[in-house]
Amino acid sequence: MTSGLVAALAGLALLDSTSIGTLFIPIWLMLTPGRLRLSRFGVYLGTITVFYFAVGVLIVLGASQVMDHLDSRLALWIQLVIGVFLFVISFRFDGRKKPDTGKWQNRLNANGSAVALAGVAVLAGVVELATMLPYLGAIGMMSAADLGLGQVGLLLAGYCLVMIVPAVLLLGGRLALRDRIEPFLTRISTWFAEKGASTTGWILGIAGFLVARDAIARLFFL
Repeated sequence: MTSGLVAALAGLALLDSTSIGTLFIPIWLMLTPGRLRLSRFGVYLGTITVFYFAVGVLIVLGASQVMDHLDSRLALWIQLVIGVFLFVISFRFDGRKKPDTGKWQNRLNANGSAVALAGVAVLAGVVELATMLPYLGAIGMMSAADLGLGQVGLLLAGYCLVMIVPAVLLLGGRLALRDRIEPFLTRISTWFAEKGASTTGWILGIAGFLVARDAIARLFFL
């Protein structure tokens, strides 16, 4: 396990932290009228973190079976292709199509029970499975790095925790500054509703660059 790999994974995790499930739904929870209940916030973030970790473990177990039958350099070439693919498709997101944020806010406001919030977290995770490309790129990097399962599990856990750091920091600001931070949170929510698609493009482009850069470094310079 190298410091370069850890840094690249941390960068991908921070990119993943800007998704609807890991950032914007938590922001909408903070903006829900009435007293901010930490238990609701904890149930939601805890559920989506465990969900991402479980999905990652399942993918790693499947990927490890494939990697056992591949030459290490071939695995790195596959990682390079994945990185280039992510970078290329990022240009398809131009911001003209706006994400349907209203449906998620309606789900949050429909039922505030812990079970309902856990359900929203799982649903958000399932919906994002098709777009969790930075996470898949990170898993590919871990698999190609020839790490033990214990090391991969530790990296996955760290990745999932880094994903929720921005939401936790905003929660700390909400608790410390109370109503003074609400306009800032509202601006973030509004900005995402208007620019969500172009943001996705930037995320995919940066993720593709990080994944491809790691493969190139290990193929030609290490």
